[in-house]
Amino acid sequence: MQSANMLLKKIVRSSVLPFAAQHGMKKDFFLLTRTLSLSPCLKQDKSCSPSEKLDLDAWKKVMKSGLQEEVSETASEPKELSTFAAAREILEMWRLAGRLVPENISEEQLKTFMECPSKSAKKKYLKYLHLKELYKKSDKRKMEEKRERRLETQDQASNPDETKRNSFICSWASGMDRAYSWRVAQSMVFGQPLVFDMSYEKDMSIREVANTVRQIVFSEGCNRKSADPFHIHFCNLKDDSLYHREFIKHYSKAWDKLLVTVTDQCYTEIFPKEKLIYLTADSPKVMKTFDHDKIYIIGSMVDKSIKTGVSLARAKRLGLETAALPLDKYLLWNTGAKNLTLDQMMHILLTLKDTGDWKAALEFVPKRKYCGFVSKPVHELKKNLNLINTLKLGKRQKEVGKQFAKNYSKKLTQK
Repeated sequence: MQSANMLLKKIVRSSVLPFAAQHGMKKDFFLLTRTLSLSPCLKQDKSCSPSEKLDLDAWKKVMKSGLQEEVSETASEPKELSTFAAAREILEMWRLAGRLVPENISEEQLKTFMECPSKSAKKKYLKYLHLKELYKKSDKRKMEEKRERRLETQDQASNPDETKRNSFICSWASGMDRAYSWRVAQSMVFGQPLVFDMSYEKDMSIREVANTVRQIVFSEGCNRKSADPFHIHFCNLKDDSLYHREFIKHYSKAWDKLLVTVTDQCYTEIFPKEKLIYLTADSPKVMKTFDHDKIYIIGSMVDKSIKTGVSLARAKRLGLETAALPLDKYLLWNTGAKNLTLDQMMHILLTLKDTGDWKAALEFVPKRKYCGFVSKPVHELKKNLNLINTLKLGKRQKEVGKQFAKNYSKKLTQK
């Protein structure tokens, strides 16, 4: 009986196992077929009769189910591949149609695209990938340009003529820098003072303070390069304030060597009040000429919300004279507030100090804020503008035409 069992085992191994291996069956299926192939009578007593047969029906069912599972597993992969290919074809069609679609998309991104719940979500995701790809391309292009510039500088450094030229430029720049510094040093002794009021830290955000300091840095550089610079005073500037920290960020070690006067005192404690004039756009008094004997004060404030009357109220509390630039007198103002940046104010004051010409000084006002310089009285220009606006809008065209004809006939009779 034992020899019969051994013989049956060999038959099963030689027939079932190679068949399963050829059809890609799994290990657990080998074990299952092995247990099913052996009849229960083989594991029972030796008294079992050899006439009992194997359960071939059960064995066939198991074999069929294993083959079906294997076929389904192998069929699922081509199905996924077909869906990915269809998605890529859709993306290619959208890209040819002019939509924002990235040129290269990975499998993970394609899977995320397919999982988007709606068409709008898919479009937004593709737009995000497209912009991301553009940013990468621009960064790569900038890096290549930077590398080319670096190679050009290396080539120029290797050329002896270029090194001589560069050394001359460097020596000339250092000489000009010494000349500018000498002028500013003389202005600290003999020059006209100009005060920057640093008492508006509480009225601004951190970003606005940083913007203010940046404009003051530009103003200081412009003043240093002028023919007759001001003696700049930073008043009400306290140590470890936001102003102070931003100045150190910009100047670093040069802050201690800067040719300006820095103090935490108020300007009323340093200069006589009768010489001080606070420049503010809210002042009712208009500045007619530049006075070389006066000390002008500029409020160091940049506010996006345009808080009106803050600097005027401070000047009134201190009992100081105020003045505003004559913008309406010389400029036909277009739109926006009449507040200028600190560096623009510095350019205007330096030009007035050197030339006294308002037209040349007000060239530093941004062109977007005014239509042009006033060549006639302002009230006449406003009348002409009103006539043009009414003609454009189509309101009261006959009345406007009559009025225009009367004015034109009057001008002819006057001539």
